[in-house]
Amino acid sequence: MRWDLFCRVVDNFGDIGVGWRLAADLGARGEAVRLWVDDPSPLSWMAPAGAPGVEVRRWEQQIEWPAAGDVVVELFGCDPPPAFVEALSREAPPAWINLEYLSAEDWVERAHALPSPQSTGPGAGLVKWFFFPGFTPATGGLLRETGLEARHARFERDGWLAAQGCPRRAGERVVSVFCYPGAPLDDWRPLLAEVPTLLLATPGAAAGLAARLPPTDGLRVQALPWLTQAGYDELLWAADLNFVRGEDSFVRAIWAGVPFVWQIYAQHDGAHAAKLEAFLRRFAATTGPAVAGPVAAAMRAWNRLAPVPPRLPAPDAWGRACLDWRDRLAAQPDLVAQLTAFARVKVRG
Repeated sequence: MRWDLFCRVVDNFGDIGVGWRLAADLGARGEAVRLWVDDPSPLSWMAPAGAPGVEVRRWEQQIEWPAAGDVVVELFGCDPPPAFVEALSREAPPAWINLEYLSAEDWVERAHALPSPQSTGPGAGLVKWFFFPGFTPATGGLLRETGLEARHARFERDGWLAAQGCPRRAGERVVSVFCYPGAPLDDWRPLLAEVPTLLLATPGAAAGLAARLPPTDGLRVQALPWLTQAGYDELLWAADLNFVRGEDSFVRAIWAGVPFVWQIYAQHDGAHAAKLEAFLRRFAATTGPAVAGPVAAAMRAWNRLAPVPPRLPAPDAWGRACLDWRDRLAAQPDLVAQLTAFARVKVRG
């Protein structure tokens, strides 16, 4: 099918990160994709080689919009331009889908795949469908491209670290940090330095926070350059512990199968706390309290919702829990497989 994906770069790179992974995965499965984005500049380092089947178009208001494809996907309720939407009803309408943010909350299962008839505005008379990523079979699943497991199996971490100019020393733990500016990295410094640690800081907030850390025995800090999406996956595979943020890096940390701490996007009304707790409940249901309790304490503390714990979860048990969590999710159909099946039915309908 022919797809039009719409994405806005808001205040970070998560939206375009998800948008590009979605577009590239669709293209890899033989779909034809136009990715409309208001600021495509992050793709210059995120995906400099592009992807087969994907055409990137700048989203501008004052252009002559082409006819829509078979499927129109707006990411995270970004609202395609009114002129484009007005044209949707002139011919056979495409499947119009709002791909929403990832959440572990219970209501997502009830809202997934529901119709939203448009009664006003440029799309009046059309139907938009909600599609929710998620962690259960009653949701749309998670982005997971074909071949990811095989690529991970071929990965050799010491060679990769050496190629980045930060070879691992004997007995050293590797920790990656990708975070928002409010992350309490300095408060965690004693915990991270309890064992010899190589801390790899990604550009932006993490590198800035890491640069302000005072010299600490047991903690070696290395700032990284911008990485492609594939390169970021490899960073997660190379680490023993990953600090991630938002949605895209969160999902990639799950597929890495190693311990991770998630910093959720903070919302002014505090709704992020409930979203974090929803995820922690789902994680606990598969791991048991001995591991889930310390993991929850760590994640709450990293999100400044609780004090810094006296110690990190036991790494072996934490690692086994993350592998089990990954394997359970990998047994479910991935998001693109479900999305294409859903869209095909709506197009034919």
